[in-house]
Amino acid sequence: MTPTDVEVVSVREATADDARAIADLYTEARVHAVPQMPPAMHTNAEDRAYVARRMGEPEVTMWVAERDHELLGFATCTPTWLDSLYVRPDLTGQGLGSLLLDVVEATHPEGYELWVFVSNVGARRFYERRGLVEVERTDGSDNEEKQPDIRMEWRPA
Repeated sequence: MTPTDVEVVSVREATADDARAIADLYTEARVHAVPQMPPAMHTNAEDRAYVARRMGEPEVTMWVAERDHELLGFATCTPTWLDSLYVRPDLTGQGLGSLLLDVVEATHPEGYELWVFVSNVGARRFYERRGLVEVERTDGSDNEEKQPDIRMEWRPA
């Protein structure tokens, strides 16, 4: 995929039929993200159960980026948070994250917040380029991985 291929990528709201593919992409992305992110704490089977459960929560919306019915990335949101944004590891840096973030911003006109690990410098730079600002740093004692993290927020201009 090249940056110009983003033109043929579509973004739509995920359905229950997407749960397994979303979980599998999440598992793959977390494995490939080490050491930028701490190792994942759960197995793929646990990720699948988690995604299926989250899809059933009334305030959770998942968006998928796809081309020819192939999942390329996804974003998970609540009314005030971007809970996750992942792109297939072999496709990072090609505009898919921006495409998903465009949808998040369009569906969150009042703004949103997210957490990102301090060690995930690439994601932090991406979010900063998109206008998110750091509002809090923690030592990680409250997250599952026990790794330092940053709360960022985006508010419309």
